Amino acid sequence: MEGLVQAMQTQAHTQAALHAQLEAQAQVLAPVPQEHGHGGPSIMERFKRMDPPSFKGESEPLLAES
Repeated sequence: MEGLVQAMQTQAHTQAALHAQLEAQAQVLAPVPQEHGHGGPSIMERFKRMDPPSFKGESEPLLAES
């Protein structure tokens, strides 16, 4: 029984450490001001900041690919 309690405590500690690590990584990856009340910009705003290429509507497959 004591081993089970110890295993559960170890699991809880590991989960807490993992959660803290994930939170720290999220802060590093998205250190933006709170613009939308939920912790940062929307996914679409973040996507637009990456300046992706735009599709111009070509009907030829090779032109559309490029």
